[in-house]
Amino acid sequence: MTSALDDYLDDLPLIAILRGITPEDCEAVTEALFAAGFRIVEVPLNSPQALRSIERIAHQFGDVMLVGAGTVLTPDQVPQVHENGGRLIVAPNTNLPVIQAGVEAGMITIPGAATPTEAFAGIHAGASAVKVFPAEAIGPRVLASWRAVIPDTVPLLPVGGIDSHNMADYWQAGAAGFGLGSALYKPGKSLGDISASATKLVWSATSLTKTM
Repeated sequence: MTSALDDYLDDLPLIAILRGITPEDCEAVTEALFAAGFRIVEVPLNSPQALRSIERIAHQFGDVMLVGAGTVLTPDQVPQVHENGGRLIVAPNTNLPVIQAGVEAGMITIPGAATPTEAFAGIHAGASAVKVFPAEAIGPRVLASWRAVIPDTVPLLPVGGIDSHNMADYWQAGAAGFGLGSALYKPGKSLGDISASATKLVWSATSLTKTM
């Protein structure tokens, strides 16, 4: 795990996943998230003109937020993200060449894993953390089993179906943070609604960290 990821998760253990965001909307949405307390944001590469959105967000917020890409599927996408100002690589799977490309570029790299075998493969390849995905299929009791064998120095970050109602159960099972998609943002959602969702989720996460 990198000290940089530690710092951002300590500030707020939430990652905003802006799937479907456009370059036209990305800066205003990120501004709303930043105001609510978010410090990590990813733009999935299957979003419209994703690299352009990453470039815009990184230009405006790169000094105060960890900005990068999600749904990174091939190693050749890693330098593209880096060239556009991204410092974070998130994947839905444990693709060792993607992890290695991220490590070689000096980026924070978080592969997805659905089993302990995949998680350990990613860790041994140099992953900064593990995206526990899809979290809907990996409940808190299963996550607790993972946490019993995976070193505490490696953050486990559930993604998929996470919201303010189930966050506490995963946190108690050993999660170090969460990726938030549709509970936070989806195309067409107003800035006011995004801000309201962000504020609610930040409050939930802050409540968890105060109980540590």
